[in-house]
Amino acid sequence: MGIDRFERSRNDGRSLLDGEGLVPIFMGDDLVTARSYTGWDTVQADLASLESDVADLPKGERKTFLEGMLTSLRLAVRLFSGGSPTFEEKVVDLVGAPRGKVDPSIIETARDNIDRLLRSAGFTDGSLQERVARWESERAIDPAKLEEVFTELMAQAKARTDEMIFDTGDYTMALNPVSDVPYTARCNFDDAKMDLNMDLSFTRAALKHLVAHEVYPGHSTQLLYTRAEVDAGRATLDALLITANAITGCVQEGIGDQGIQLIDWIEDDDDQIQLELRRLRSAAQTTATWVYMVEGKPAEEVMRYLRDVAMGQEAWARGRLRMAAHPFRGPFIASYWAGNEAVRTVRERIRPEQKPEFLHALYGRAQSPRSLDMFPAE
Repeated sequence: MGIDRFERSRNDGRSLLDGEGLVPIFMGDDLVTARSYTGWDTVQADLASLESDVADLPKGERKTFLEGMLTSLRLAVRLFSGGSPTFEEKVVDLVGAPRGKVDPSIIETARDNIDRLLRSAGFTDGSLQERVARWESERAIDPAKLEEVFTELMAQAKARTDEMIFDTGDYTMALNPVSDVPYTARCNFDDAKMDLNMDLSFTRAALKHLVAHEVYPGHSTQLLYTRAEVDAGRATLDALLITANAITGCVQEGIGDQGIQLIDWIEDDDDQIQLELRRLRSAAQTTATWVYMVEGKPAEEVMRYLRDVAMGQEAWARGRLRMAAHPFRGPFIASYWAGNEAVRTVRERIRPEQKPEFLHALYGRAQSPRSLDMFPAE
């Protein structure tokens, strides 16, 4: 948190965080006194000391997580202090995601699944891209009814989350329409608002996913859960770093993207179509960002890929490129795909009786993809 405060406070015009901070949402200000830094040398010395402490820990989930977190913080500090790590280094070390593009067969399988589901739903005429556009257009929520549908979905998601994951108490979020932003939706936890990009249109299934991702059982729920675990003495203070723009971001986004499945909320064909579209677009945006930032493909070529392969709306595609080019946030596009796969893989392999313990590991402790993959620990 000292690094976060120091980077936010710099007034030399070189801060890369645009006011968001290294830790955008932190619930531990009353528990943690951030160190006061005036230079990066002291930060590096503190990280070296912490690295020595971590080296003495026994092998296991916690050591694996902390080793990854230290690597992530070192890369962040290198960037903040004027270094120029490559995009690949940022993806692997800062984000904790795999290097490179997503396997093309995964993208093709998702497209095949969407094709099959759309045909089953009666969308049989035209190219796949045309049918996806028609499905999204016909299912689009009237903007005048968006808040009403949002409120309905919030109530359903909260009820399921309170029953299956964690009692979120009286916490709730209001819908906050925004425009000209690079994201689709955002968890504005401190102001209890879910920011929603109105440059896009939304089906009920898409809005349902965003409610699950940002609020119940996603980001807001994870924040409430970890704070409760820390207050109860069942989690260490670093559990409060779950929203860090660091290696914890992968699992945070994985919980959000797996939210619908975590509360068993797939109800109809539209939900199945949206699930496959989300998987396709998550994989495609990871590939698109890599070819744009590492292979140097022209922006218009990458935009064409996002339009034709991911079949994304124009504002979404523009937002992906806008985010990709940001020197700090760009590599975190890979956290959605990597995080979804990290959480999905463990969720699908556990036995039913392991689910409570899995949810506790997932929500109650800070995790990296590698540390989560160690579940269940012996």
